[in-house]
Amino acid sequence: MTLPTGWKPAPSGYKHVVSVSIGSSKRNAREEITVLGQPFVLERIGTDGDSKKAAELFQALDGRVDAFGLGGADLYVIADGKRYTFGNVRKLVANAKITPVLDGSGLKNTLERDAIAQLDSVVNWRSKKVLMVSAVDRFGMAEALAQAGADIVYGDIVFGLNIDRPLRSIASLRRVARLVLPAITKLPQDWFYPTGAKQESSVAGKGTRYYAWADVIAGDTHYAKRYAPHDLSGKTILTQTITEADRVWMKERGVARLITTTPRMGSRNFATNVLEAFFVALSGKKEALSEAEYLRYVREVGFKPEINDL
Repeated sequence: MTLPTGWKPAPSGYKHVVSVSIGSSKRNAREEITVLGQPFVLERIGTDGDSKKAAELFQALDGRVDAFGLGGADLYVIADGKRYTFGNVRKLVANAKITPVLDGSGLKNTLERDAIAQLDSVVNWRSKKVLMVSAVDRFGMAEALAQAGADIVYGDIVFGLNIDRPLRSIASLRRVARLVLPAITKLPQDWFYPTGAKQESSVAGKGTRYYAWADVIAGDTHYAKRYAPHDLSGKTILTQTITEADRVWMKERGVARLITTTPRMGSRNFATNVLEAFFVALSGKKEALSEAEYLRYVREVGFKPEINDL
């Protein structure tokens, strides 16, 4: 299997994490960092919506890197304690026989819950109206915001199905997750998650008024951007994967504050799939870690949410 043009393995002594993403190649990055004395190369390679190319990358790099991230798609969704598997995504990563593949779901369920609790003294969730454009893919954050007392709209039906039915409680989100996820996980993920060129365009629709209502827009960056109106004056965005282009986009729309659940590493905030792969590579294991292990590494490395006034 031929390697990607221009691809270089990490130098000797480094651990190498590669996120293969179905998202836009414009967001590609390669950073060198040292954590707890261990040097790393963290890399993201986007395939612009080409699933076949992504599958070929998993095959070409298998055994050559320490851990894979899977970007632009979820292998699993963990909702209300249950794990739902996307069948077509499992086929996508089937070529990785040696190197473990992490999609970020385990870390979302631990690190993001923890970040919400850490942010309460700064944000005061009880005083905030929060819109989560999509919550079933970040159930840990959704539950943590509910427990912290925020006034929440979960927009999964509004934005995912284009039906004006906001969910206003964690109980209703759980019901929807139980009903919808068994069916949704049998469909191609790009039916409801923006991949490739869709990540570069916005679609204003039924949900625009919920952006106007909210103080905080929370969740996946691509979802938040895709359905956002042009005017986001005074809003706070709580997310995780951020590039410099995203910061410019937010400033142009008047976003007042950007909060990321993890700090910048090099020039950017990497996605949870990269960070989950990073923790697995750091541990030396060949499989996903337990929730307790992820939290222990989060504490050991000193990851904390980052607040940026724009």
